[in-house]
Amino acid sequence: MKDYKQFDGLGLAELIQKREVKPEEVREMAIREIEQKNGKLNAVINKIYDHPQEGDFVQSQGIFAGVPVLTKDISQELKGHPISSGSKVLANFIADHDSEFVRQIRDAGVSIIGQTNVPEFALMGVTEPAYYGPSRNPWNTDYTPGGSSGGSAAAVASGMVPIAGANDGGGSIRIPAAFCGLFGLKPTRGRTPIGPNRGRVWQGASVDHILSRSVRDSAAMLDQYRYDRASAFIAPPFNGSYLTASETPISSPLKIAFTTNSPIGTKVDHECKEAVHKTMKLLESMGHHIIEKEAPIDGKKLASSYMMLYFAEVASTLTALEDVLGRKVEFKDVEPATWILGLLGKAVSAEELLTSLTFWDKAAIQMESFHDTYDLYITPTTANPPLRIGELDQTPFEKMLIRIVGGLRLGGILKKSGFVDQLANKSLEKTPFTQLANLTGQPAMTLPMHITKDGLPCGIQVMARRGREDLLLQLAGQLENTESWINVKENPIY
Repeated sequence: MKDYKQFDGLGLAELIQKREVKPEEVREMAIREIEQKNGKLNAVINKIYDHPQEGDFVQSQGIFAGVPVLTKDISQELKGHPISSGSKVLANFIADHDSEFVRQIRDAGVSIIGQTNVPEFALMGVTEPAYYGPSRNPWNTDYTPGGSSGGSAAAVASGMVPIAGANDGGGSIRIPAAFCGLFGLKPTRGRTPIGPNRGRVWQGASVDHILSRSVRDSAAMLDQYRYDRASAFIAPPFNGSYLTASETPISSPLKIAFTTNSPIGTKVDHECKEAVHKTMKLLESMGHHIIEKEAPIDGKKLASSYMMLYFAEVASTLTALEDVLGRKVEFKDVEPATWILGLLGKAVSAEELLTSLTFWDKAAIQMESFHDTYDLYITPTTANPPLRIGELDQTPFEKMLIRIVGGLRLGGILKKSGFVDQLANKSLEKTPFTQLANLTGQPAMTLPMHITKDGLPCGIQVMARRGREDLLLQLAGQLENTESWINVKENPIY
């Protein structure tokens, strides 16, 4: 099968259904692509085809029957296989069950052939774990594919597989999709499966879905998810077909608000602004009403609220590790930055965390009112095009500070020093736009609408009211058929 990479997931499934190609042939082509490219990209850290388990080859009659897929090395457990969450401390931990997400995509017919690289505990917007090493961007291997689903993005953008599992707690689907020229949708909170042993991840901020080259693959997979009784949240019902929505043009003009201003007041690169302005002109030419207007949310307070969650969740993760390890977690067990985040989390009070969660609800209500007037809200996906590998590494002073504070467990003092605000700005200045949808629970997508002068992709983000993935997919389907949509097959490693 010489033209494997020319097909998206649904296209491969159709060939298999028509018996024009065998599932085994498609699988072998995917494995060949991984073997040829993974040395350069470091996208896949666990090759299941090297150590197959019972059930790995099971095919169903689902819409994606026989389509090779990779899953993400966090929260997407595969029974009998490692699930390390990007950390050396869990490198030998073997999952004793399939996650509900994995169960449901398997029911859709996919053939899972490996797991993709993530930053430690999926904490960064770049994928550069100390244990596994950095994943690299197929458009230019000196640059990051983003994070935390960076391995998945690199795999899909390079043509290894048409679909890969991802999740998004602060932009981890949309950021790597933007950096790699892919389509990435973060669904409404409660739309996708999360069990069986957890009811929420990051207090509902994080949801699972996929990264894909085509809009229709993302839409078709969204159609496959069923009610998950473990989930603490239930999304507004949708009785139609997302796949049909992605293939149905928008018939009436939309009222669309947009901004290119960072919600935390930091710099936005001119290329990211240009991506939005070009798309606004295109949408206006299609008959939509365009208004420049920022969302009615206090961006700095939102960032602070997000960081409180960030710290508390890392502290909780490190505490939970004690049950797995049978001992206390030590400084040497995890990356220094992870340890510091955990110390800060232990210094967060119950009052502070509850206040932050209350702000989420307030922001969600404000955005619901905003969408009474505006159908969609558009921003850059990120404030910068893809970053160079290592660009976000700590400075020598920061590394020294981390060693001192980490060794003395001075998280409370660090929190009072103003370090938290500095950390929030540094962590989010490159990616300040994506967290809003996670905290409000709204659906948001990134669209590949611009290539920089350096030949790197740059995405735009589109948000809609909770429950309106169908509207997002309608717009994406229309824009995918325009000349402005970036063809990922043009990257050097495809």
